[in-house]
Amino acid sequence: MLDIPRIFTITESEHRIHNPYTAEKLATLGAVLRLKPETRVLDLGSGSGEMLCTWARDHAITGTGIDMSPLFCQQADQRARELGVGGRVRFIHADAAGYVANEKVDLAACIGATWIGGGAAGTIELLSRSLCPGGMILVGEPYWLRLPPTEDIARNSDASAIADFHTLPELVASFGKLGYDVVEMVLADQEGWDRYEAAKWLTMRRWLEANPNDGFAAEIRNQLTIQPARYVTYTREYLGWGVFALMAR
Repeated sequence: MLDIPRIFTITESEHRIHNPYTAEKLATLGAVLRLKPETRVLDLGSGSGEMLCTWARDHAITGTGIDMSPLFCQQADQRARELGVGGRVRFIHADAAGYVANEKVDLAACIGATWIGGGAAGTIELLSRSLCPGGMILVGEPYWLRLPPTEDIARNSDASAIADFHTLPELVASFGKLGYDVVEMVLADQEGWDRYEAAKWLTMRRWLEANPNDGFAAEIRNQLTIQPARYVTYTREYLGWGVFALMAR
């Protein structure tokens, strides 16, 4: 079955938001974008559907989410029912890489999953294929709060190399080089990072207690042993994250 790596469906199984955003930050993003009723939204890598579901409730948007995880798609459907917006949003279990909407949308988003297009530039190009003229693109991207002094520190900060990420000024400038105006941004803060990362630890501990004989238990035990110290030492100090709203020039 099409799925994301198991580590994520375990560690983020209790997450509603699969990135360093709090619910308040997600609400702020919806507000600053000045969403109008019936705005059509496409979300590639929609996770558990919190963005589409809450925006449908709060702004009366309509939307489609695409995600590779059957678990997250099920959670998204459940969230839509909980919020009474099942008629406004739908979630499709599919590979978002290469996905183009049959009908053009007003807002095309990929929040924290730009690997689907081989990076931000490729994902922006992919999203543009689903966008109506004058529409808006949203991308969620990491950036260096400050450059790691060594490659080892970069690797411990969720990167494979320093070159993986830009600084914030470099990231914003890169969108201009692609021919887009940055028209809004909402950046994660440390509380958002803590909620995203630290919530995994309790989930892992509870999973280990419930599944001591699972073949994946050794991997989860290793992650729970090393990740708290690694996070507070490296990721929390060096890595930022934000959502950027773009419009073609």
